[in-house]
Amino acid sequence: MDERGELDELLDCRLETARRAATPCTLVIFGASGDLTARKLIPALYHLHLDGLLPEPFRVIGFARREKSDDAWRAELFEALGRFSRTQPVDAARWDAFAARLAYCQGDLEDAAAYRRLAGLLHGFCPPELGRNRLFYLAVSPSQFAGVLAHLAAAGLIRREEEPPYWQRVVVEKPFGRDRASARELNAALTRHAHESQLLRIDHYLGKETVQNILMFRFSNAIFERLWSRDTVDHIQITVSERPGVGGRGGYYEEAGALRDMVQNHLLQVLALVAMEPPVSLAAEAVRDEKVKLLNSIRPLAAADVAHHVVRGQYVAGRGTGSERPGYRQEAKVDAGSNVETFVALRWLVDNWRWAGVPFYVRTGKALPLSASEVRVQFRPTPNVLFAAQCGPRLDANALTLRLQPHEGIALRFNGKVPGTNLTVRPVRMRFRYDSEFGAYTPEAYERLLLDALEGDPTLFIRRDEVEAAWALVDPIREGWGTAALTPGEFYPTGSWGPDAANALLARGGHAWRHPEPVA
Repeated sequence: MDERGELDELLDCRLETARRAATPCTLVIFGASGDLTARKLIPALYHLHLDGLLPEPFRVIGFARREKSDDAWRAELFEALGRFSRTQPVDAARWDAFAARLAYCQGDLEDAAAYRRLAGLLHGFCPPELGRNRLFYLAVSPSQFAGVLAHLAAAGLIRREEEPPYWQRVVVEKPFGRDRASARELNAALTRHAHESQLLRIDHYLGKETVQNILMFRFSNAIFERLWSRDTVDHIQITVSERPGVGGRGGYYEEAGALRDMVQNHLLQVLALVAMEPPVSLAAEAVRDEKVKLLNSIRPLAAADVAHHVVRGQYVAGRGTGSERPGYRQEAKVDAGSNVETFVALRWLVDNWRWAGVPFYVRTGKALPLSASEVRVQFRPTPNVLFAAQCGPRLDANALTLRLQPHEGIALRFNGKVPGTNLTVRPVRMRFRYDSEFGAYTPEAYERLLLDALEGDPTLFIRRDEVEAAWALVDPIREGWGTAALTPGEFYPTGSWGPDAANALLARGGHAWRHPEPVA
C-alpha cells in the first residue's frame, strides 16, 4: 500500500462501534411459504450468518398455512437459495449450520389455536431470552396485519408495555395503505396492539448502501454542504427508471400504479434525504424528525394544479431496444382498457429557507430505455460574461450526480479546456465508483434492514407521521386525475423516456431532463 493509501486508512472513522448489540432472539416470519421469504429474507439471513452478524443463540420460525415438516421447509429454502443467493455456489456445510436455526410452525393466520402452538414453541426455548425476545416479520397482505397482531396479543406474544430486559418488535411491509385515510386507519389498528416504538415499517429502498450514503455524503463533506441550497442550486432531478415492464406483477400494478408503488415511498424518501436539514445527532429519531419536517415543507398540489405540475403515462407496444415488447394493456392480469399509470413525472417546490424557489423534478416509469436510479443536482449557470458570454447555452452548468443503482457512485460535471491550440471548452466528469474504490461487495438491502431490526435501530424504517405526510402529498394528485381516461398524448412506446409532456413539464421552467447514462 502506498503512503496515500496508508493515510486514508488511518483516517477511517468506524462508526460501527456505536451499533447496538443484537441480543439472543427468535424471528417469526408470517408468510413463510411466500416469494418474499424465499427470494429476500432467507438469503439475507443466510449472509448475515456467514458474516457472523447474527446474535447467538438465534432462531427462525416460519409460520404458514401449508402443512410441512422442518426438513421439508429447509429443503425448499435451500433450493431457492441456489437461485437467489448473492454468493454462489451455496456452501452445503455452512448452509447446514444455518438451517439448524430454522423451524416450521403450520397454522392459518385466523386460527387462534395456531398462535397458541407458536407460543408453546417459543416458551420452550432456552435460554429464556431466545424465546422472549421476539421479532415478528409480517410478509403477508397488509389487510392481514391487524388480524395477526390481534392474535399475537391474545396469545400473549406481544404487549404494548415494556418488559425489560425482554422486547418484542413487528416488521410490516409496504404498501402502508392506499391513501392517507387508509394509512391512518392501518396505523391505528397496528398501534392498538403494539407501541409505535415496536413497529418497523420497512421500505427496502432505504436499505440500499448508496441511499444511506446520501447522509454521509452531505453531512461529512463541508465543501458540498456549503453548496447545498438555493444560492447555488438551480434545480434537482430524481429519476428511478426501470427497463422491464410490469411482467408478472400486472395484478398488483392494477391496484397500485406508479404513483402509489414508487412516488409515495421510494422517491419521496430519496427527496427527503437529499433536501432535509442536518439532524441534531445521528440518533434515529433526530434523523426521522428532519425527514418529516422536509415532507411537511413540500408545497401540496391542489387538485386543480395537477395538470400543470404532474405528467402521467402508460407504455404501449414498441420495439424498445431492438425487440418487440408488449404494451401495458397486453400484460398478464391487466385490464384491456386500463388507465393505470406506469410513468409519473412531477414538479414539487419546498417551502423552507434553504430551498425556496428551487424546483424538484421527480420521475419514475416502467419500460424505459434502462434501469437506473440517480439524483442530479444541477447548479446555477455561470454569469453571462467571459466564457458564458461567448458560448451561451453550450457552456453547460456544473452538476453533481449521485448514482444510486446500478454502478453506484458519484460524478461531478464541470467544464475543461480541450487540449490543442484552439480555445475549446467541453464538459468533463470526475467519477467515483464504489466498486473500484472500495473493492467490496454491496450488501443486499434486506441484510442491513434485518440486522437493524434485530438490533432495535429504527433509523432506516418509516415512522407513522412520515407515512401520513407522504400520502398527504400524493392524494391530491390522484384526486386531480379522478376517473379521466388517458389521452393519446399520455401513451409512450416501450424503450422511450416517457410521454412528450414530461419534457414540456421541465421546458416551462427553462430546464431539460438529463437521462441516466449506461455505464459499462
